[in-house]
Amino acid sequence: MDFGFGTEGEVFRREVREWLGTHLTGETDRRAWERELGRGGWIGIGWQEGGYGNRTASLVQQVVWAEEYIRSKAPARSGHIGEKLLAPTLIEHGTEEQKRRFLPPVARGEELWCQGYSEPGAGSDLAGVRTAAVLDGTTATYRVTGQKIWTSLAHEADWCFVLARTETGSRRHHGLSFLLVPMDQPGRVEVRPIRQMTGTSEFNEVFFDGAVAEHIVGGEGDGWRVAMSLLGFERGVSTLAQQIGFAEELRRVVRTAVETGAADDPVVRDRLVRQWAELRTMRWNSLRTLGGSGGESGASSVAKLLWGGWHQRLGELATLVRGAGAAVGPRDWSPERPYELDALQHLFLFSRADTIYGGSDQVQRTIIAERVLGLPKEPRG
Repeated sequence: MDFGFGTEGEVFRREVREWLGTHLTGETDRRAWERELGRGGWIGIGWQEGGYGNRTASLVQQVVWAEEYIRSKAPARSGHIGEKLLAPTLIEHGTEEQKRRFLPPVARGEELWCQGYSEPGAGSDLAGVRTAAVLDGTTATYRVTGQKIWTSLAHEADWCFVLARTETGSRRHHGLSFLLVPMDQPGRVEVRPIRQMTGTSEFNEVFFDGAVAEHIVGGEGDGWRVAMSLLGFERGVSTLAQQIGFAEELRRVVRTAVETGAADDPVVRDRLVRQWAELRTMRWNSLRTLGGSGGESGASSVAKLLWGGWHQRLGELATLVRGAGAAVGPRDWSPERPYELDALQHLFLFSRADTIYGGSDQVQRTIIAERVLGLPKEPRG
């Protein structure tokens, strides 16, 4: 298989680099940057449909854009949940009215979204959600009550797509619906940031107390099918872009190993080489899958297993090559900044969650075993 990008890709790469070089100017507010991307038509280039303020691009061009974006060290995206998850789901399952209402604001970078799936008692076991939504027959709206957790960027979001139980007494994946809930509902929606061991708070708890939802995607009781379809969009082109960031982290770990003398240890050198070889293999596997020859069921689960464990091992290696210095805080510590990590410390701590979020390793192995290999299903209570 040809792993190159061809003339089309390289011409597009020059266009992308020129645009990013022109528009990336110093420190940029993340929300303002989303609007700048929207004005350039760069939000939604992977959507199956155009006409919402977005340009469309081939698969090769999507990969090029994602890779160059990471290489340019542009700000972390705050609109990716709306662009990469909600939008493709609406294109596949939403009504024309819903597409016209929600896709243009996402493409303009004006409305940000978060994902209301996991709950304290239903993380990897998503079918166990207990958040309930009751239809108000007078207003034809739903009243949502319950709690979601690990909700990325909820503190910035304008909207949340929520998996809720709309059929009283239903169990597991039956009786669920996919609702679109506005976050600006004082007294009905409360967001509480979760402080992580990295010192940051990207994740949140979200409490719904009779929150109003006017929009349902796919019809009442069809939430499980819609939710699973959305998860299918979660991986793909973004995995290749992610690997660009992984490569930079690996280079930083290698430099540190050389500087500290850890690279003189043959065992450490072997681990560094193994990390490099596995990263190259992940890239080739991702390209093969996107290219169509490896798109069999379970490919996304295989990819998640590969990169989750790889990144976690890299975090451990980052700590190993630094020795005792890995536990030391910054020299410019002050009471105003009591907890600030450098890049490698953050890598180690944050990567501990890589094998859990986005579908734990156990869940991914179960998917592969049952859906790909046809093995007997695990007993479920």
